[in-house]
Amino acid sequence: MSYEVDIKASDGAGLSGKCMVKIQVVDINDNSPELTVASLISLIPENSPKTTIALFSVQDRDSGENGRMICYIQEDVPFTLKPSIENFYKLVTEGVLDRETKAEYNITITVTDMGTPRLKTEHNITVLVSDVNDNAPAFTQASYTLRVRENNSPALHIGTVSATDTDAGANAQVTYSLLPPADPHVPLASLVSINADNGHLFALRSLDYEALRAFEFRVGAADRGSPPLSSQALVRVLVEDDNDNAPFVLYPLQNTSAPCTELLPRAAEPGYLVTKVVAVDGDAGQNAWLSYQLLKATEPGLFGVWAHNGEVRTARPLSERDAARHRLLVLVKDNGQPPLSASVTLHVLLVDGFSQPHLPPPEAEAEAAAAAPADALTVYLVVALASVSSLFLFSVLVFVAVRLCGRGGAARAGRCSVPEGPFPGHLVDVSGTGTLSHSYQYETTSVLIACSNSVPNYYSEEDISLPIVGHYGL
Repeated sequence: MSYEVDIKASDGAGLSGKCMVKIQVVDINDNSPELTVASLISLIPENSPKTTIALFSVQDRDSGENGRMICYIQEDVPFTLKPSIENFYKLVTEGVLDRETKAEYNITITVTDMGTPRLKTEHNITVLVSDVNDNAPAFTQASYTLRVRENNSPALHIGTVSATDTDAGANAQVTYSLLPPADPHVPLASLVSINADNGHLFALRSLDYEALRAFEFRVGAADRGSPPLSSQALVRVLVEDDNDNAPFVLYPLQNTSAPCTELLPRAAEPGYLVTKVVAVDGDAGQNAWLSYQLLKATEPGLFGVWAHNGEVRTARPLSERDAARHRLLVLVKDNGQPPLSASVTLHVLLVDGFSQPHLPPPEAEAEAAAAAPADALTVYLVVALASVSSLFLFSVLVFVAVRLCGRGGAARAGRCSVPEGPFPGHLVDVSGTGTLSHSYQYETTSVLIACSNSVPNYYSEEDISLPIVGHYGL
């Protein structure tokens, strides 16, 4: 900038003179650049493509180098400045923004002139990134293993699953649910439940280790965004054993009518295996470790029981003074806390050799004595049945005899001939005891029955029939 000044000088005599003075103002850098924002978007959704955040202009009232300006922003932000028309600039995103990485950006726009000294102007812009439901809930573990002791109380809290969502607002609110099990035979709805808000798991009923030792299922976590996103985690529940089953004796059987008796030869040496108690326990681990103990014996010191396998062996040689029958009471105990036990009674019979007949135990003798009246009653019934049968057979014979006699009286008016003279040669005594052959007996009987009126009058029917029957065995 320059100024022209006209100067006139005059003296007292009336003389004057003129001149023009040009004043050139030299600029100094005394004005800072100015920045004016024309438009601004302070909130943008994440995952948006390149977006213009702001449009602004800059100016410097100085001139020359003092009025020439440069404009820039810091380098650690995903934004860039692009010149538009003269002295106008656009603030643009370099790419998509992720709210979960950074939700707020503070951008400083700096405008500097080229004067000496340099003057600058700074303008701050805050950009907020709004959330989009682009993240599914994530469980803290891919799988959970929960342990619960059997015989638990219903509604027992057995564990918790947890999932987080890096989104914000409703997009980060997580609800939990049980997913249908892969195995349709697992009654999941009656086993566990889950709190939809906090992921707490509860056992709905008392669990039995012997019936169900483990089961697994999947838990889902879903947010409340639109559309909702979800994830899954595997939950495995292990039922721990409790000592709730007493040992069960398989041999010898206890609930039988006749006890099992073991035979022991008197010549057995010490350590002879008499028998072995076999027992099982439905529990597991140390709860199923069984030990055996001899509680009571007819003769203490004669037998011993091995603690770990239940073998009953002789502890000393047998003598004649030892009783023939022995009764042993063996205790079977598990290793649980508290320990449970069962007892078994053994009967041992001493014999001189295994060929000796088995003597019944006292219980069997008592049962035989109790069964004796029943056996006598059976004999009486058999005798009565035989008597009735004999009486019936006798009545039939009498009836037949009466009928035959009636026929004989009706046929007395007729006569028939009786063979006289010697018997035919083929009717000889072949038995050596005076008994005729069957054919002759049959013929003789027919004659007596059908032709009884042909016998001479000086013989009666009894005189003819009885000797023949008596002699020939009819």
